[in-house]
Amino acid sequence: MSCIRGLVIFIWVAACLCTGEARAQLQTNTPGSFNNPRDTSADKTNDQHWKDERAVIWYHQLHTPKKHFPDSSIHSFHRRPFSQPWHRDLGNMGSASRSLLFAPEYRVGPTLGYRAYDVYRNEVDSLPYYNTTRPYSIFNYQLGSKLEQVSRLLHSQNINPYWNVTAQYQKINSRGFYKSQRNNDDNVFLSTHYRSKKQHYELHGGVVYNKMQQDENGGITSLSYLEDDSYGDRRVIPVAFENAGYSTTRSPVTNMLRDYSVFLNHSYTVGREDTVYSADSTSFSYRLIPRFRITHRFELRNDKHVYNDVRPDSLRYTGLLERAFFTNDSVYARQHWTKVENRILLNSFFGKPGKQVAFTAGVGNRYDRFQSRYITGTDNENIISNFVVGELRKDVLEQGQWGFNASTQFYFTGSSAGDFLLNVSAVKDFKGLGSVTAGVQQQLQSNPYNYGIYANQYVQYQWSFGKESISQLYLVLNSDRLHLSAGLRNYVVANMIYLNQQQLPDQYSGTFNLTQVWLRKLFHFGNFTFDNEVAFQQKTGGAPVNVPTLLGRHQLALETYMFKRALKVAVGLEARYHTDYESAGYSPFFNRYYYQDAVTLSNTPEGTFFFNFKIKQFRASLSLDQLQQLFYNNLITTPGWYPAQDFMLRFGFAWELIN
Repeated sequence: MSCIRGLVIFIWVAACLCTGEARAQLQTNTPGSFNNPRDTSADKTNDQHWKDERAVIWYHQLHTPKKHFPDSSIHSFHRRPFSQPWHRDLGNMGSASRSLLFAPEYRVGPTLGYRAYDVYRNEVDSLPYYNTTRPYSIFNYQLGSKLEQVSRLLHSQNINPYWNVTAQYQKINSRGFYKSQRNNDDNVFLSTHYRSKKQHYELHGGVVYNKMQQDENGGITSLSYLEDDSYGDRRVIPVAFENAGYSTTRSPVTNMLRDYSVFLNHSYTVGREDTVYSADSTSFSYRLIPRFRITHRFELRNDKHVYNDVRPDSLRYTGLLERAFFTNDSVYARQHWTKVENRILLNSFFGKPGKQVAFTAGVGNRYDRFQSRYITGTDNENIISNFVVGELRKDVLEQGQWGFNASTQFYFTGSSAGDFLLNVSAVKDFKGLGSVTAGVQQQLQSNPYNYGIYANQYVQYQWSFGKESISQLYLVLNSDRLHLSAGLRNYVVANMIYLNQQQLPDQYSGTFNLTQVWLRKLFHFGNFTFDNEVAFQQKTGGAPVNVPTLLGRHQLALETYMFKRALKVAVGLEARYHTDYESAGYSPFFNRYYYQDAVTLSNTPEGTFFFNFKIKQFRASLSLDQLQQLFYNNLITTPGWYPAQDFMLRFGFAWELIN
């Protein structure tokens, strides 16, 4: 009760504060008025978007000029981050995660291969590049039972109308409901976008740092403990990797993945200059109609993965290490990857402004250094690769337009020679009704480094695999007006590389087909909303891939304004489910999921009650997660056994501030 009382007091204080000082209105699709007595337009430049009466905030990503606006809605604010809609972790926030909706690994060129934490990581290719007419900050915080915490702080500010700097820090820390499953993640990025006043020179830059640390408990030793009332405190349930002589709270087995990247993409454009004046001729802006561009892209990346077991047990390593261990023994494996890449691209543009077609052709060179370190030795591999890239692109920038993209990347030297990616897609916008996108993608790729070598101080394994082929055909429909999205995707995969039931790298020599269909529809009945999302997937052939046939998520909520529209609330129930299937297992030693067909997961639907509200730019949520656990045993997320959390209380808020 004291916890709930404290949350109520905090919500009240925060609401009072946000109604007092944070009066700035964040404009998304429709910019509106903004009350601020300071006139900053005089000390900036003659740019019609830098005026005192409005705050406009949007961002774009590197490969497209399309504008995106921050989401300030409360419809889905209660949802647990990193697990929506179909991801599943090991039962604790920040742990190794996978998608229940099948998606093959895409890799062009040499890679290290650790992908279990991708859902938490920042990548240089997907960084947001903001443009703000006011300094903009947003602070997110979520607190759950057993000290589950997620915090995120983003600040974005334009130094002037042509130069923006954005930084974000994210922290995930959760000790979990069960013994020795602590996770501790840090994710940071810095992005900057600069365009010269007359738009000839443009720069996109970024720095990314990710560090994920996971204590491995190996799962609980028996499902019967979940039915025993004497184990109501889940932290007393025995786990596979516990060692009382080492610690009662930390696991002797840990995985750590750390990576950082530095990225620079800059270009110089030649074209026809134009000056655009405002309606009253009091301000103006420059416009450049591009005809030719030269671009240089540089990326430096460094990854490190460490597996460490300071109290090894021979039973854990049956089939991998056949040996007995002494008291002071340990199992230690460390792999490094350093990548240095440069590209030179030539771009030409055809057509009228707003309807231009861009053609890109270029060459790239990269240096990759892989290293396996262990207590008794080191293995090194140095690779120099060269590749060509090309793209033909037309973006949809206005309603009713056609757009298309055809891009390719092909490696012709190095260990990945012959690897390529080819993507062709077309999109049609129907003037506010929605859009339809169709495309085909073909990829040929080599195995990642960690599927080719494993080494510790006791054993060294090496594997060699043929190239993996992935073909994809897709059709996607989106309609904001109809509150509808749907899609069809078909994969054809040959020579798939995976971990087999012995948790060792293997290759399936055949070809299999997997089809996915998904649909999302939002219904409105007065102040009630009914949000439905379902996915169907079907595999043919005997490939070592198991997926649930049907997945669903449904949300029923009352969403309305109160107190003369000063307060908006959304209160309701949400349920997620999937059909029975032989779920993938998790291998702590390789930090990857592996194929198994001996255990079938059959879970009850998981439910959440939520209460979301918004006062000006302050949003908050109070939710009760895992409602079904009040009547049934815990869900099992992964064979082994890894149960989901108990019934739990979560509280979160987001506060947007505009100076």
